[in-house]
Amino acid sequence: MTVSVTRRRVIFDHDGGIDDLLSLLLLLRMPNIDLVGVCITPADCYPDDALTSTLKILTLCGKNDIPVVVGNKTGPNPFPPDWRAQPRICHSLPAMLRVQETQSNHSGVPAHQFIRDILQHSDTPLTVLMTGPATNLMWALHDHPVLFDKVEEVVWMGGAIDVKGNVAMHDHDGSAEWNAYWDPAATAWLLASGLSVCLVPLDATNALPVNRDFLCELAACNTPVSDLAGQFWAATVTAIPTYEFTYFMWDILSTSILGLPTHAYERETGTLSASTSAPQAGRVYRDPQGGEVSWVASVQAQEARRFVLQHLCGEF
Repeated sequence: MTVSVTRRRVIFDHDGGIDDLLSLLLLLRMPNIDLVGVCITPADCYPDDALTSTLKILTLCGKNDIPVVVGNKTGPNPFPPDWRAQPRICHSLPAMLRVQETQSNHSGVPAHQFIRDILQHSDTPLTVLMTGPATNLMWALHDHPVLFDKVEEVVWMGGAIDVKGNVAMHDHDGSAEWNAYWDPAATAWLLASGLSVCLVPLDATNALPVNRDFLCELAACNTPVSDLAGQFWAATVTAIPTYEFTYFMWDILSTSILGLPTHAYERETGTLSASTSAPQAGRVYRDPQGGEVSWVASVQAQEARRFVLQHLCGEF
């Protein structure tokens, strides 16, 4: 007997980092996901590199009919140039170099307009998965409150609620997470928007470091998909100095939330706000007067890793 799977229609907005590209690969392999479009925010990437890698992954997975757009809105706090340049390695790997990416699904429409158009023409509400800043969504819904009902849920990798942030800048106190810090106004808007929002903050992702044990498990899968994913992750080993902080499965956990069984993580609901000025720009904090949202407070790390390994395996 064939078991039907209810597929969740998703707009994926990422910002081109290695974790984002891995999330795209994971998303394409989740049977419950119907990916209707991919947006690129020019945050933790140089957009040309992010676009090339995105198109190659879609072509490699036989999904080159999914439209891809690039945003033209920027935040006031740029990511370090070295971080933005580092993902170029992804489309320089042999498996990616052998792929001649399809270009016909790339549109010159700005990402915020693309999101607006998809929501306007959709007969059913959509999920918006964001592994970069909330900028494109903010501009998409700006002055278009009628479209709020077209958003089923926003799942966002962003914020640090009860743990230290990962921003280390001269004018910052370290309380913020980078996606929230890149565009603090967009972060504040999202929390106050009234949309159904699920944050995946550092509180949860801190349980999932990309360590050697995990990479060994992935290598043991020994398939074309796992090998490419392992090569992507291997490029992160020296990307962030260990004396600063470790590379975690920030975006991967956020993507996994769309498929993980609910018993594998704890979800909390409360009212949050975000600071928009230094030295706490992008800080997400509990506030009785804030917007009501939910967030992933903790995760069963072993089950989350098992989910990722299961899906990042096999043939393309």
